[in-house]
Amino acid sequence: MAAPSPAPPPHAPSPAARLRTIRRTGLSIGLATGLYGISFGALATASGLDPWQAMVLSAVMFTGGSQFAFVGVVGGGGSALGAALASLLLGIRNTLYGLVLAPSLPRGGLRGAARAHLTIDESAALAASGSDDEERRAGFWSAGVWVFVFWNLFTLAGALAGQHIADPSAWGLDAAAAGAFIALLWPRLRRGDAVVIAVAAAFVALVTTPLLPAGLPVLAAALVAVAAGLLPARSAAAGPSSDEDPGPQAADDQEVRR
Repeated sequence: MAAPSPAPPPHAPSPAARLRTIRRTGLSIGLATGLYGISFGALATASGLDPWQAMVLSAVMFTGGSQFAFVGVVGGGGSALGAALASLLLGIRNTLYGLVLAPSLPRGGLRGAARAHLTIDESAALAASGSDDEERRAGFWSAGVWVFVFWNLFTLAGALAGQHIADPSAWGLDAAAAGAFIALLWPRLRRGDAVVIAVAAAFVALVTTPLLPAGLPVLAAALVAVAAGLLPARSAAAGPSSDEDPGPQAADDQEVRR
């Protein structure tokens, strides 16, 4: 008679409880990131855009870094083409997120189009924290939808109040999105190699920020993780060296081939 499978620990949350926790996390991320939209709305109007133009950027472009790059170039007297290129550069990372999340999320139809539009840092990070496809989908949609709602609401509030805020960054609103993303990243830093990669990527970003145009420091930091991810594959592909003992299983395989 087969032995019964061990029961799960009594303290382990049920799948339904985990989904509720993920959705609550998505709501809190949406609110924290949405506050960042106040800063964008104020900066957009200070750069010469009217509130409706700022709202169109938030609703259609919907990627904070690209939006700030756009208004930064426009506010500095740059051309619309230069602003679009800067925004495109910063949006490259969302394409990479989409490739990683594609197996767990819809790819066609209206849901696929919505998924493409809501693929941002926060939704990708919360989706990546899920342990299965259902949790990844819940994390993606909850963070993506709530960030979209609050981002656009607070963009409007910031655009309307922009004339009364001399320096939006003095309010500390520009740190809200970064704080929310660090809160997502922190629980995943459980292994030593993950901590080393995070520290190395942060160091590269800090060093390159004063030297490179907007957008490139993010990509430079991402290359640290890409390089680290390739190292185990190279080690595995190399296989055991010829000086190592092949072990009994390898010896048996040699006997079969003979």
